[in-house]
Amino acid sequence: MKYVVFSLSISCIPFALTGRIRDRSTFRGFLALCGLMVLLVPVAIAQEPEPSSGDAAAIRPEYPDFSWQRIPLYMHIRKAKTFTNREIAFLAKFPLITFEKANGHQDHGSVEAGTLAAAKAVKKLNPNAKILYYRNVIVHYGDYKVDKQLEEIPGALLRDEQGKTNLVRNRSAAYDLSNPTLRKWWIDSCKVVTADASIDGLFIDGNIKALEPGYLRRQIGAEKKDQTIDGYHLLMNQTREAIGPNKLMIGNILRARFDDGGLEYLDYFDGSYLEGFFHNVGGVSYPQYVAKGIDTMQRAARQGKIIAFTTGFNAPKNTSDLGIDESHGSIESDAAAREALVYPLAIFLICAEEHSYFRVHEGYSANGNDRWMRWLPEYDRPLGPPVGPATKEGYRYSRKFQHAAVQLDIEKRTASIQWIRENRE
Repeated sequence: MKYVVFSLSISCIPFALTGRIRDRSTFRGFLALCGLMVLLVPVAIAQEPEPSSGDAAAIRPEYPDFSWQRIPLYMHIRKAKTFTNREIAFLAKFPLITFEKANGHQDHGSVEAGTLAAAKAVKKLNPNAKILYYRNVIVHYGDYKVDKQLEEIPGALLRDEQGKTNLVRNRSAAYDLSNPTLRKWWIDSCKVVTADASIDGLFIDGNIKALEPGYLRRQIGAEKKDQTIDGYHLLMNQTREAIGPNKLMIGNILRARFDDGGLEYLDYFDGSYLEGFFHNVGGVSYPQYVAKGIDTMQRAARQGKIIAFTTGFNAPKNTSDLGIDESHGSIESDAAAREALVYPLAIFLICAEEHSYFRVHEGYSANGNDRWMRWLPEYDRPLGPPVGPATKEGYRYSRKFQHAAVQLDIEKRTASIQWIRENRE
């Protein structure tokens, strides 16, 4: 004889499903609390077999290739036209690639078609490369084929009191995530592209804007902002269900500005891209903010999450709304690039675990020049696995690898990487 548990607090479930419970771990705790009031009814039911560990492993997406032999690298790029053969050959060197918004639309008619063309070209040279399709969860960027359907959805975009929709940087529209029809349109657009064998998953951007309580609150009002946050949580759960368990979901989600660094939202994703790492906000000092970011990245990496740490060679002052977006500066010479590489690379190496990847860059566009293809000598140096985790004393960190010793001082903003030659006796 088995027992079926019927909750007497059924009315609590719709409240939970609205997304007012705003992270998955809290949501599970809420359901457990509701389950305290139960009615046990004895019924005869068939015994369900327990899932085996093999079944659990089978539903996890296949992670990108990873090796400690060299610095593990990530690529994040867009080009309005078709990538050249030389560029495709360069891209095929990376185990994890995101093709950004506006990719390939000028030659292929849409971002979807341009992304698929680039992905298929890379896969021809490197079938093991994991390729992510970019979608922003709140900012509406154009040139997608599905934009025509968006025009037919009433109330798809957020509006201010004057009815204006160009609320993001005064030039781009923002999705009203509280609109279920809008959410379905967004999910369906992702599902179609990720169904292609050349696409291994989604890169979901705009999470910080969606979750930051102050972002667009003045323009749309507190009530609508809260509704869009609720809609965001529904959207993430629905997206995972729609694309299936075998596709990756990587979010731009870890950021020291959150109470728990974004770890409170990481259950939605297989990993996180990191940017804006050095732009302290909320009155927190630079070393405090970066130390929290390091701790957050370390904890996520040790959980087995994919980490895609990106930063500019040098970062101009962040002037974006609420300090959310990252700005980039150009760096002309390879010598200057090598010098600027040391500090962000040291931070990455202090945090890296298996399936952590690094990218330093001048921006995401391949339209202007070929400096995005810059390959520095450090990328070919033997690294080897870490001897152990990093040690920390105040704001100073150190860590050893088989072929490198890393020193980092985030208060002084200095770092050194001593590359250890192999003993060839």
